[in-house]
Amino acid sequence: MYPNTTTIIAADLLFAYGARAKIYDKNEIVFVEGETARYYYQIIHGDVKLYNINEEGKEFTQGMFTDGNSFGEPPLFIGEKYPASAVALKESVILKLSKESFFNILQEYPDIHMQLTKNLAQRIYHKSVSLKEFITNTPEQKLLGFLNRYKKEQQTISGKTKIPYTRQEIANFIGLRVETVIRALIKMHEEGKLFIEHKKIYY
Repeated sequence: MYPNTTTIIAADLLFAYGARAKIYDKNEIVFVEGETARYYYQIIHGDVKLYNINEEGKEFTQGMFTDGNSFGEPPLFIGEKYPASAVALKESVILKLSKESFFNILQEYPDIHMQLTKNLAQRIYHKSVSLKEFITNTPEQKLLGFLNRYKKEQQTISGKTKIPYTRQEIANFIGLRVETVIRALIKMHEEGKLFIEHKKIYY
């Protein structure tokens, strides 16, 4: 899901340390699973999806990122390869900074380092919660967990919120077949747990 859009590192600071802006076309790959992590990425404008595809061709979405978000940082810290691929969902402008320059910023700006650490900790926490739901819950419970996390991330806990994902995208997030998601959504709508208006989902 799209995290809170708070920008951790100002674009001007990234440029000062040698970052370059690159335009990615819709569906253009930013990096691929198994590639060695060498750069810090931060979106100026656009949308990026991190995903895996298994041997049967089924996609699982690890996360989506939008304006101001950074993505793909964990492998930079531990010298590992990317565990997922990243693709631009629409034309996107993304800042790209070398690993070495990125670490220099963190050393020289401890407040930024702390904020980034908190951001990564939040992602790890939410992923742990998602994995627990993925293993133990019914389709309806998985959907409710997904919807509650989205509202929390967008800081819209109260009130009816429009969910900006297709049925297929939701299925990719929670590891279900799209047909299962559609049936669960209809059931939850009939029970008053969410609302479907003009094919749009509100929760």
